[in-house]
Amino acid sequence: MTHHMGFIGKISVAVFIGILIQLEIASAEPKHGIAMYGEPALPHDFVSLPYANPNAPKGGIVVSAEGGTFTSLNPHVRKGSVPWQLRFLAYESLMGRSYDEPFSLYGLLAESIETDDSRRWVEFSLHPDARFSDGSPVTVEDVIWSYETLGTVGHPRYHGLWKKIETVTQTGARKVKFTFASDDRELVLLVGLRPILQKAQWDDKNFEESGLNEIPISSAPYVISEFDPGNFVRLSRNPEYWGADISFRRGTNNFDEIRLDFYADGSVQFEAFKAGESSSFRELNAERWENSYDFDAVADGHVIKSIIPHQRPSGITGFVMNTRLPKFKDWRVREALITAFNFEFINQTNTGGRQNRITSYYSNSVLSMKSGVAEGRVLDFLMPHAADLLPGTLEGYTLPQSDGRARNRKNIRIADDLLNQAGWTVQDGLRRNAQGQAFEIVTVLKQGDTESQSMMDIYQQALERLGITLSTEVLDSAQYKERTQVYDFDMAYYRRGLSLSPGNEQILYWGADGVEKPGTRNWMGMNSPAAEDMINRLLSSESHDDFLAATRALDRILTAGRYVIPIHSSAISRLAHVNEIKYPKKLPMYGDWIGFLPDVWWYEAD
Repeated sequence: MTHHMGFIGKISVAVFIGILIQLEIASAEPKHGIAMYGEPALPHDFVSLPYANPNAPKGGIVVSAEGGTFTSLNPHVRKGSVPWQLRFLAYESLMGRSYDEPFSLYGLLAESIETDDSRRWVEFSLHPDARFSDGSPVTVEDVIWSYETLGTVGHPRYHGLWKKIETVTQTGARKVKFTFASDDRELVLLVGLRPILQKAQWDDKNFEESGLNEIPISSAPYVISEFDPGNFVRLSRNPEYWGADISFRRGTNNFDEIRLDFYADGSVQFEAFKAGESSSFRELNAERWENSYDFDAVADGHVIKSIIPHQRPSGITGFVMNTRLPKFKDWRVREALITAFNFEFINQTNTGGRQNRITSYYSNSVLSMKSGVAEGRVLDFLMPHAADLLPGTLEGYTLPQSDGRARNRKNIRIADDLLNQAGWTVQDGLRRNAQGQAFEIVTVLKQGDTESQSMMDIYQQALERLGITLSTEVLDSAQYKERTQVYDFDMAYYRRGLSLSPGNEQILYWGADGVEKPGTRNWMGMNSPAAEDMINRLLSSESHDDFLAATRALDRILTAGRYVIPIHSSAISRLAHVNEIKYPKKLPMYGDWIGFLPDVWWYEAD
């Protein structure tokens, strides 16, 4: 009897498992889009992205004044300096991102996406019309080759995803399936965003050394038609572009030509715009926006000053300290250096006090840490690491503020006390450690960054009063990139934009691998098991509440880590442009994207 019931029990279990499998298969069906949480906002038959004008006219030329220079046309390798716009204008992915949602993707090279509730696998069906600029079809072979190449010899930012892919296989004439090695719900979306390259173009060529030798063959609306190394890149709209009529592309990529002109000096860049040599200029300085746009083209209406709001987190902008170096390892030293930085006086001097300071990495958004003591799920997530967290993480951390006066006496006294506690005392007029080594800082800046240089000039005087020597080293774009990629600096100007849907990129930004591995975004060299735990939590969160708590906890760890002397941010973008350039009245959640890329602009003479 017992044996008989056991047999029935085994049959029941097998039947139950079979039912679960069938339910899982039934729940997995091809869809037009996918969201990180819930369902994508747009229906399967949407006409266009909500911030694109499907009736926008085609034609015209837009010229953008860009700072710096370039030594490569391949944005997918570590070597060389590349116009960042090429990744978005000259390449396509399986899916495209809507910037009116925190993190939702819609079909591009892939006409559909299929996954299950666990998100341990994802299958894409390529669009039957998808073509490269030379007319050849985009194939599953191209897709698989692209992922393997980028994941092994491409830029380090691609390697993390490749390591998390267990298998990638062709499952049909136009179908490719990825299975993942771990529970990470964001991977399904990340796989959809990797650029797809043409395998045949790179046969018998060194992908890592491509530089300026290869003009990419891509499936994107624009192709590089001409360039002058370091000076300009011209992109022409491909009249045979395969995807002009798909929903995701309607009303986008309207210009016949996009030209990127490069200027090593920021002042020359602005003067070129004033002289009418470029069509648009992104203004990052609030003081100049208010007081330097009184030239004739503005007065007669030929140049328009547009304010574009956004809901994106502030990210972090400022001067990062390299904690790989012994002098920056002690948090009290970093706190002292932040305290001595008289932001209120600097902001008044440089911008007339018009810019707000960044208060945390996710400020200006719902993801930002709450003030005061950690509570609820945030506290629950942080408590296992309580013994290793820096002061202010659990209790709450607030940036030091000055009284706005040049001398900043109170904060200088506080900084002096912190340095003494950390073993850096004044000896013979200089701040020295127990071994007698003087405290010296060299800040690397990019050529043409006059605003940062002005800040360092003021900061230098404050540090002199503490017995610290500060100097700056100005590098061209290529040198700056090379030095920062191998972390060869004391301090450096640092900017990291963050999204409303942080995910795997956080590992590249703050993960321990970046302490030694070159090419990551972890310039500060932080090594925090607590931060990595929060990243893993937000990656595996199945509820939005847990995701919020993990991100807010991460924000606390980063901010109280005191790795960066934060400066200003803004909840708006300032874009000056000729009046023939139009953009939709409906602005997306990531509104500042409109100010940086012309994909939804159009040319229309009044």
